[in-house]
Amino acid sequence: MSQAVYSSIARAIVILASALAAAVPPAAAQQQPAAPAGAQSDFAFGKLLGRWVRPDGGYVITIRSVGADGKLDAAYANPKPLPFSRAEASRDGKTLRVFLELRAGGYNGSTYTLNYDPASDVLKGVYYQAVAQQKFDVYFARAKP
Repeated sequence: MSQAVYSSIARAIVILASALAAAVPPAAAQQQPAAPAGAQSDFAFGKLLGRWVRPDGGYVITIRSVGADGKLDAAYANPKPLPFSRAEASRDGKTLRVFLELRAGGYNGSTYTLNYDPASDVLKGVYYQAVAQQKFDVYFARAKP
């Protein structure tokens, strides 16, 4: 090939490289891909995992896992194990919320509506006793392993 052809190819490469550099800002070229939508909430919801004990009666909530949709794999004991008919985690700003509903064993729709307090590592909120139609302020402390 002649010197003129090499020069033309070199100029074309320089022009192409310049055009690409102008089209992609340096910050965009270095950005990491965004985390999946559920990744951040999965991490936050992970703080809810564990065994939680209500000190005023020994009632126990065990949260084994949290789905990306907020569904909890959770169990209740008073002292016998009872299933939750509904167990969900949600987020309101920075606040992690837990909603639990019992229908078995005479609980007839009793619920726990709890918020996670990271400063004291407790779940605190309201227990609604459906049979008596009464509300009680309650909290659950994380059981130490």
